[in-house]
Amino acid sequence: MLAYAPRDLPPGAPLVVVLHGCTQDAHGYESHAGWTRLADREGFAVLYPEQQRGNNPQRCFNWFLAADAARGLGETRSIREMVAAMVDRHKIDEARIFVTGLSAGGAMASALLADYPEVFAGGAVIAGLPCGAARSIPEAFEAMARPGDRSAQELGDLVRAGSPHQGPWPRISIWHGAADSTVVPKNAEHLVKQWVDVHGAALEEFHEEAGAGRRRRVWRKGGRDVVELHVIEGMGHGVPLDGRLGERQGPFMLDVGVSSTRHIARFWGLSEADAEAERPAERVEAGRPQPTGKGGGEASAAPKTERPRRFPGGDVGGTIERALRAAGLMR
Repeated sequence: MLAYAPRDLPPGAPLVVVLHGCTQDAHGYESHAGWTRLADREGFAVLYPEQQRGNNPQRCFNWFLAADAARGLGETRSIREMVAAMVDRHKIDEARIFVTGLSAGGAMASALLADYPEVFAGGAVIAGLPCGAARSIPEAFEAMARPGDRSAQELGDLVRAGSPHQGPWPRISIWHGAADSTVVPKNAEHLVKQWVDVHGAALEEFHEEAGAGRRRRVWRKGGRDVVELHVIEGMGHGVPLDGRLGERQGPFMLDVGVSSTRHIARFWGLSEADAEAERPAERVEAGRPQPTGKGGGEASAAPKTERPRRFPGGDVGGTIERALRAAGLMR
């Protein structure tokens, strides 16, 4: 895993868990998505779990295997233990822990939110799948490309079956490209149905905003936004980023002039409205997102941020506490 906390982070700060997609690693995701820089600005810690090739040759989190995606088992347990180590080390506010992920990382975020809803105040699933979408590799490919029809209650029951938790439930931000042919947009629709049902909100009652090549829908319950859906027109499979904010384009990291990182942080209450992040995209070509910044790379005037430190993990499902102690970061 990679772990980062701003210098002099006070006790009681939030924590964001960030899960990479297939073929990616923690460092690559961190260097593109902008979470570390935002952590410096807003004052929170970031945890980047990393899949090992020994667990999955493509570095995918195994969200589709019951032994890795059930409460108390495998990879979700391993990530839960990483969270516990970060809480202990940095005196994290346990009421403000959040998780986000792309693709397989997004599907694993869905599993974590169902397995440990008492741990997470919110989640964000980017180009991912709902909890319980598959229980084998063939089912995973089927769910990605041709998800069947399921009712909102059936999808919601998959979350409720994941733990004995009775609520309150994490609030969820869902992001998907309208031109995604790897994980088709119907999965985003299923995610909405799943979490709107879990929150007990009405699926047909939502607020919609549209413009600048994207559409946002919001569902409310008890006077607060509990589920939001962002659909980016013309975007394929990946994370929506904005190069003008120092976020970097790369494989599955798409500079479309929209910073999902900034918007997700605001939805979770980690930052205020950001005028820079609200600027409209210059262009998004159908099926092929284009850079909107002059160079599409790091903003030259952006302040330098200390890089996260890497800590080795043990076997999947094992604790990382020994590694942290060996590094002198835990007593």
